[in-house]
Amino acid sequence: MQSWVLWLIVAGILGAAELMTATLDLLLFAVAALAAAGMAGLGLGIGLQLLAFAVTAATMVALVRPIARKHLMAYPQLRTGVAALIGREALVLTPCGREPGRVKIGGEEWSARSYDPDLLIPAGTRVDVFAIEGATALVHPQEDPWPN
Repeated sequence: MQSWVLWLIVAGILGAAELMTATLDLLLFAVAALAAAGMAGLGLGIGLQLLAFAVTAATMVALVRPIARKHLMAYPQLRTGVAALIGREALVLTPCGREPGRVKIGGEEWSARSYDPDLLIPAGTRVDVFAIEGATALVHPQEDPWPN
């Protein structure tokens, strides 16, 4: 049997083992075995095949593994509760300014104040939620009003 076939078998076994363990490590070695199979396919000797395997495996473990682990182990940034409301769009139901008014955020009515206390936001204006203080949303118009 030719050596490149043996390297492909090794790569296949490592790939199958990776599917069972899901550790990412065996996949890196399977890629290194594919590199060695490529060298064998070019007709190079066993010493260069082993060297290609070793160099590729070391490179994959040193460079690819830390980056892949960081991405695989990172948890998605999920905002829940009132933190999920920040950045959402709302509709002003009653005017908001220094004194609280009412806004509709995702189907729920909230008390709201203008983020800029000197700004009076009229009813019907689309606003963005900048912050939540207690049960009051601090909002700002999506488009700044132009003075007349």
